[in-house]
Amino acid sequence: MPKAPPSENRQTPAPPRPEPRPHTISAAGGTRTDPYYWLRDDDRADPDVLAHLEAENRYFEAMTADQATTREQLYAEMRARLREDDASPPAFDNGYWYYSRYEPGRDYAIHARRAGTMYEPEAILLDGNARAEGLAYYQLGSLEVSPDNRWLAWTEDTVGRRQYQLYLRDLETGECSAPLASNIQPDLAWASDSRTLLYIQQDATTLLGSQVFALRRDAPEAPPRLIYEEEDDAFFMGVERSRSGRYLFIVLQSTETSEWRAARADNEALAFAPVIPRSAGHEYDIEDIDDDDILLRSNENAPNFRLLRAPMTAAADRNGWREWLAHREDALVDSFEVFDDWLAVNERVDGLLRLRLMPWAGGEERIIRGDATPSGIHLIGAAEPSSPNVRYVESSLTTPQTVYDHELGSGARTLVKQQPVEGDFDAAHYRSDYRWITVRDGARVPVSLVHHRDTPLNGTAPMLLTGYGAYGLCLDLAFSSHRLSLLDRGWVVAIAHIRGGEELGRGWYDAGRLQHKRNTFQDFMDVSDALAANGVCAADQIHATGGSAGGLLMGVIANEHAARYRTISAHVPFVDILTTMLDPSIPLTTNEYDEWGNPQRVEDYRVIEDYGPYDNVRAQAYPAMLVTSGLWDSQVQYWEPTKWVAKLRDHQRGDGPILLHTEMEAGHGGRSGRFEQLHEYARDYAFVLHQAAAAPRDDGQ
Repeated sequence: MPKAPPSENRQTPAPPRPEPRPHTISAAGGTRTDPYYWLRDDDRADPDVLAHLEAENRYFEAMTADQATTREQLYAEMRARLREDDASPPAFDNGYWYYSRYEPGRDYAIHARRAGTMYEPEAILLDGNARAEGLAYYQLGSLEVSPDNRWLAWTEDTVGRRQYQLYLRDLETGECSAPLASNIQPDLAWASDSRTLLYIQQDATTLLGSQVFALRRDAPEAPPRLIYEEEDDAFFMGVERSRSGRYLFIVLQSTETSEWRAARADNEALAFAPVIPRSAGHEYDIEDIDDDDILLRSNENAPNFRLLRAPMTAAADRNGWREWLAHREDALVDSFEVFDDWLAVNERVDGLLRLRLMPWAGGEERIIRGDATPSGIHLIGAAEPSSPNVRYVESSLTTPQTVYDHELGSGARTLVKQQPVEGDFDAAHYRSDYRWITVRDGARVPVSLVHHRDTPLNGTAPMLLTGYGAYGLCLDLAFSSHRLSLLDRGWVVAIAHIRGGEELGRGWYDAGRLQHKRNTFQDFMDVSDALAANGVCAADQIHATGGSAGGLLMGVIANEHAARYRTISAHVPFVDILTTMLDPSIPLTTNEYDEWGNPQRVEDYRVIEDYGPYDNVRAQAYPAMLVTSGLWDSQVQYWEPTKWVAKLRDHQRGDGPILLHTEMEAGHGGRSGRFEQLHEYARDYAFVLHQAAAAPRDDGQ
């Protein structure tokens, strides 16, 4: 297996040093002084700030100049594994087969359909390459065809700030509108008349969706009609059309509470009313079964959720609830989909997803598990409840994602597609494992591992360890063709399924948020120590990585467990948590008080102050660190990682480089385009490969 070349000797350039300009931040919990607060610029136009970011990028390029060849090699490997003319499996909806496909050498998907069968002529709905031409960034939001199949509505972001614009196209004439709305969320929903379209307007400052408008396609000059306005800024908002087409939904969700508001899709009044009025702590989802009933996924008296059938017009009356799938302590009801004769349920057991199929008429249920061990089954479903098949995808760390159609009547399974990997890839050359590690308070944390079959787990292999642990999101088993570039070089790649995720149910999430947040960090540190002690990897070759809230995790372990890690890579990291959560004008702040706490309350301030990465930077030897950011990031503002890097360098007592790279024309998700994103993976892998091959660094002692 190829090895990375060691770093070459060269004169080390001096890093950028922003001028300290002390700024005082006061709250009930205390007063802090931030020397780099001035690096915040809401408009992204301050010449001093932009000059500093450009200087950081030049410093990054100078410090990684000897990695250029490795980056090019990695990029070439990753690109060579992609099938350049790949296409998604077609899906049937309302008389058409819909799919997306790529053309060789082009970054963006072409979205198309065929009428009736896949043998009919192709009709291109939207060519992402044409829309992205001349743009540094392009992201398609949603793509919605009207019920009469004639009109296409879509949203797109051309900056990276997640401020989408709305467009319409007449699919008969090809005529395309000018932008019909700006600074909106990506999701859309058509009414049954194919003339009325719902979208969500965002607040200009916080970017929080707060208003639902109805646009009349046939009267574009008329002002859109305000349908609903949400006054509680703790709630996210979405709009959708039910699969049956009977209803339109406004979906409101905070960390702990949800509310669905419904209106008949064929009623021009669009009189939305709560299906079940919100009550603190009640989270629920719904889907209509028929004209009378809905299926309800509810956590009322069921932390891991249960499924109930209820009348749509009286769903708030608990006396009318009929339990369909009971609550279980050992299984989380993750999602579901209603079919005419069957109910499909994605449930999570011991951290892994499986599929349960239940006939409405009663009788034998089916449980579908993955063929590979370990693996997960992700419900895709079908666009129409009348579909005879339920579609799902099996995923594992060693096998490319495989899509199947399961015939609900007979139980027969049909292979639809396995994601192709070009070249000499052979899944049999790789091994995966799913093991449990007991951490300091006795909790058992699941850990996923993957490595080449020729890589011994005898304490000699370098390891890349990933963690997230927030928002109840799960790092599920998923194959990655770009990851092969590490595995083929003798690396172990591991995922720590730490508390704060929802792998082991709602309790696993609750044990990693608010006053329990420290469990997230301690789990990751204990897993790191145990994997080294158990010989899974070399004790001095653990490379940690995480992004966004996972970048917060990276910030804490850098402060508290720095000596364990050879490198730490923090991507768009949420590290200045106290300052951000004290500022309700910053996007997401008010939505996340139930996740992190509200530091305007002294008790929450103390909890966050205890672990906040920016406030707990200390004089010590930090490992080599790669920090990435996006200038237009709406989730984690660019100034958080920028300030953090400056403060880390002020306190660095070792000789590990601390590098910052900012994408000047992108946001939270990095560059757009399937090939452009490979450059980011190549950059990240080249960094850890070169640091792993370098001589051990001075620990500053």
